[in-house]
Amino acid sequence: MPTLLILMILGAMGFAFWSASRAAAEQAILLGGDACRTAGVQLIDQTVHATGLRLRRGEDGRLGFERSFRFEYSQDGTDRHVARLVLRGERLVSFSGPVDAASRITLN
Repeated sequence: MPTLLILMILGAMGFAFWSASRAAAEQAILLGGDACRTAGVQLIDQTVHATGLRLRRGEDGRLGFERSFRFEYSQDGTDRHVARLVLRGERLVSFSGPVDAASRITLN
């Protein structure tokens, strides 16, 4: 009986981690798309790729995940450039990408 309870707890923790990861990826897609629209460039493949995951302390001192993503964009449809963004929870903490967007995106 205790083994089943432990398995259920581990399953719930796994689902919560997966769900938070999907939410962060969706937030990164929105931010990347907004940055590309602002800069007047094209988001290639309409997707982002997770490149890193770290435990970091937030401004309140609590531990949380910091996720790094990268995406590609094109200025004229024939070139490819790489942009990166970092989310701590759902908050954008770092961005490097289309030049025009970098000056207009707000870091919370």
